[in-house]
This record gives sequence, structure tokens and C-alpha cells, in this order.
Amino acid sequence: MKKVKFATSNPHKVREGNLVGKKFGIDFVQIKQSYPEIRDEDVSKVAEEGGRFVFDKIKEPIIVEDTGLFIEALNGFPGSFSAFVFRKIGNDGILKLLGSEKDRNAEFISAIGYCDENGVKIFKGIVKGSIADEKKGMEGFGYDPIFIPTGYGKTFAEDPDLKSRISHRRKAFQKFCEWLTKEG
Repeated sequence: MKKVKFATSNPHKVREGNLVGKKFGIDFVQIKQSYPEIRDEDVSKVAEEGGRFVFDKIKEPIIVEDTGLFIEALNGFPGSFSAFVFRKIGNDGILKLLGSEKDRNAEFISAIGYCDENGVKIFKGIVKGSIADEKKGMEGFGYDPIFIPTGYGKTFAEDPDLKSRISHRRKAFQKFCEWLTKEG
């Protein structure tokens, strides 16, 4: 198994990565190296700068992942500030902001920044969907209880197997693992 260091404080993200990685013989190993998250509306830039920062610290290849929930009716809010917003207002706050809004279209965007001595390469995954009218389901984490992927009738929290098959993070990890298998 090829080991890839993953700088994150979130073990759920590591688990998601390893669901994909095992098919490619890749094992993502969590390291708890903090890094400053730049203020930028693009999750790719946040992952790029985070990857560069951690690589400069540990001098070993590393991945950093950043995800944003972009809600159309809120002009893309919370976007790359999703983790901060979740800590402050949570799912209840997002539902309150949307109120009776009919346009509940949203998308999750995940960006993995892989950094080594050659610089940073970005791998993105996107899943489109909508925001539910209320929280549903007990599985997953973060915005999973309010996000319904397009073409499905349940939130990620109601159907964690669905999330593991189609999520934004899975798509980003799939692209990264395919690239690393060819390049590495």
C-alpha cells in the first residue's frame, strides 16, 4: 500500500478518502498539522495554499482538502467558509436563512491540493443538489442532514451509502488516486 499523508483534523474525511484509496492501493494517513486557511471564495485556492504551507513545514508530499457548500439563493454562501459557518450557525441557521425560499439549489465542491517538491496540483469534485426544508437523517457530518443530491430523494445523512458512492469528496479522491496511480 502506498501511504499518502493527509493534513486534516477531520477523521471523517480520512475515512472517505480511504474508501476510494483502497481500490488503488493507497492508504491516506491523517496527520494533525494545522495550517492557516486563507480567505478566498475558491476552495481550490484554500487547498492549494494549505498544501503548500504543510509541505513547507514537513518537507514530505501531502494532501489538504477543502470543501464548500454553495447555495444559489444565498449567492454561493457559505462557500469556502462552510466549516466556519457550520460552527457558528449550523444546519438550523442555514435553514433559517433560506426560510421559505423556493430556489434551494446548491452544490458541494471539494478540492484536494497535493503538494510535493514539484508544487501543488488540484483535484476537484462537485455534486449538485438542493437544500432540504428540514434536517433529515442521523448519519454523516456537517451539512449532510440538509443536502439532497440531484436525482435522489434522501439527504446524505439519511443514506450514507449514497454519499460514499457519489459525493464531491469521493469524486475528488477518485481523480487524485487515478492521477497518483499513473504518475506515482
